[in-house]
Amino acid sequence: MSRKTTKGYFVRGHFVAVGSELDQELKRELKGSVDMSKTDLKKHMDHLQSLGEALLTLRSDLMARLREQHELSEKLIDALAEARRITNFEGRRRQMQYIGKLMRALDEDTIAAIEAALEEQRKPSAQETLRLHQAEQWRDRLIADDGALTDWLAQAPGTDVQHLRALIRQARKDAQATAAQERPGEAVRHGKAYREIFQLVRAALASEDPDDDTPA
Repeated sequence: MSRKTTKGYFVRGHFVAVGSELDQELKRELKGSVDMSKTDLKKHMDHLQSLGEALLTLRSDLMARLREQHELSEKLIDALAEARRITNFEGRRRQMQYIGKLMRALDEDTIAAIEAALEEQRKPSAQETLRLHQAEQWRDRLIADDGALTDWLAQAPGTDVQHLRALIRQARKDAQATAAQERPGEAVRHGKAYREIFQLVRAALASEDPDDDTPA
């Protein structure tokens, strides 16, 4: 006589039998959403575990703000720290499952705050955007105007003047060579020196801001 197949579904590789204690527990954790479909349930749990994994990459200042403004359990904080130390694939997989379980205990406001912090980290800050524009303007001025170097050195006296002058000379040579080869409608191509001036200026602008922790 054939065995009756148990009805259920898989969550992160684990079989959950319909009506089992685990099935009921998962539904209770989802704030009594007993009408949630199996597919929606799995998507929700996968999303929470993904958020837990993303927390491993969250900047320290954003994590500190989350801990101050929302209830992040010490268990979750410790579990994240442990996950960073684990190098074994299977061990890390199990640890991430545990983090996913801890994430399910967080309230909706905390989950929303975590999502907002991760989104903030993905987008450049207004300060960084302004710095990029300033670096572009300085680069263009330095290449176009000899007098701009004096102005730049007044703002960033620690600059390696000889190196910057060499880059400016090379950027001007590259621009002339490119202009001679340019065809109508082609995108402007810039040489290595052009990009290096931008990076040099951007790094100097970042170092002037004591509150900035964005990598140059």
